[in-house]
Amino acid sequence: MAKQFATIEDDHRRFIEAQHIFFTGTAGPDGYVNVSPKGMDALRVMGPNRIVWRNLTGSGNETAGHLNLINRITLMWCGFEKRPLILRCYGTARTVHRRDSDWDELNGMFPEEMGARQVYDVTVDLVQTSCGYAVPYMDYAGERDTLQKWGESKGADGVRDYWVEKNTVTLDGAPTGVVEGNIGPAE
Repeated sequence: MAKQFATIEDDHRRFIEAQHIFFTGTAGPDGYVNVSPKGMDALRVMGPNRIVWRNLTGSGNETAGHLNLINRITLMWCGFEKRPLILRCYGTARTVHRRDSDWDELNGMFPEEMGARQVYDVTVDLVQTSCGYAVPYMDYAGERDTLQKWGESKGADGVRDYWVEKNTVTLDGAPTGVVEGNIGPAE
């Protein structure tokens, strides 16, 4: 059954680092709840209560908008290959953009990606594990390179144009801060 922990224990960290996918969950005070799958080399466990996760450009930008409204986030990992386990980290997150002083330090922990738009510095308040007995087995076949190729074909200006067109507000109309944080104030 479920167990709660105040920190990310060593066995939790090893489990997190062995997974190929994680899920993020956020919500504003009203409207839609967002759950997103995340992969690639985009997450680092920095300590017992800290995770740094780099977010790449996508078709939406719900996480950023929700965190601007209510600073709460859940990260979840499932054991698909070996040990059955579901691990959730509950907490808050500070959004770091290209114009922020610590962007280079935090983004520099990850491979270069044209579409990097935010780094989330997550403070973990609660860790919960549960059995995962109903999680199916799945075999990992590898990372997709589609997003990298898309970013390279767009180039820096094309990615920024995409942010302006597709990533400035959530489905509910909340501002995401992607343009202001990465490019500068709208003229």
